[in-house]
Amino acid sequence: MTTTQIETKPKRKVRNFALLSNKAGAAFLTPAGLLVSVFVIVPFFWVIFVSFTNRTLLGKTALNPEFVGLANYFTLFDPSNFLQRGQFGFSLILTTQFVLASALFGQALLGLLLAWLIQTVPPWVKRITETFVIAAWILPEVVIGFAWFAFLDRDQGTLNAMLTSVGLPKGDFLLEQPFWVIVVFNTWRGAAFSMMLFGSAFSSIPPSYFQAADVAGASSWQKFRDIGLPLIRGHIVTDLILITMWTFNTFTPFLLTNGGPSYRTELVSIYNYRVAFNDFQFGKGAAVGVIMMLINLAFALVYLSLGRKKKG
Repeated sequence: MTTTQIETKPKRKVRNFALLSNKAGAAFLTPAGLLVSVFVIVPFFWVIFVSFTNRTLLGKTALNPEFVGLANYFTLFDPSNFLQRGQFGFSLILTTQFVLASALFGQALLGLLLAWLIQTVPPWVKRITETFVIAAWILPEVVIGFAWFAFLDRDQGTLNAMLTSVGLPKGDFLLEQPFWVIVVFNTWRGAAFSMMLFGSAFSSIPPSYFQAADVAGASSWQKFRDIGLPLIRGHIVTDLILITMWTFNTFTPFLLTNGGPSYRTELVSIYNYRVAFNDFQFGKGAAVGVIMMLINLAFALVYLSLGRKKKG
């Protein structure tokens, strides 16, 4: 083949597959990006904007709200009534107690205990336990809320029927101990996630570790303390952060107590609902939402920090 023939031969077109893959990836991500923008990013900045206004649901400020700056935030943190019932400070402290009792000392400990116990029982007992615990987690919140309301009813509730059958007096639990009712309710419902997370963590531990401990004569408590806990420490941190965020934002107790009686179970999420949709103060409700977002962001930063330390 001569040089002239080589020069006149048509050049082969080379496709840039990397460029095509980038374009295809952008095309596939565009719908997801639009959905995130419409339902997450735009509402996020809209809530921040509304929190600086006096927007309401009814009245002249519904259509023509005025810019009030930090007035809504100053109202929420007004020291003269900050800790009074029905105010933001009272709900914030109540929510902190609820998170400590329900998430940290309730769901985490109960889930850890169940996860360890089902590792030592026969397989059929393990399957039955997991079925009942997980059922409490996957059932709709409305169904669970009304089921518990019927269970705790003073006149025709199942719990009072059980108490009277053994000669004990009836109790009006939703009025007498409403806070501990929602703590037990949320613990019972949310322990399944902790149990599944810790159960998978225990299952990932090599069986030879526990077999060696059995040969050494270690008790179940010693195996749990010296082998189980140290090896799932990272999973414990992850579980605590996640259930803390979920419990802080939960709205399910509203189905049981409606925030009462006398605001004794009005968590921050319920307070936010009351201010925005019962009192029609959208600006103030948006300010509460912004504060809740900042608290959740703090939890997320703690989670990311702990995750980096774990990898390092």
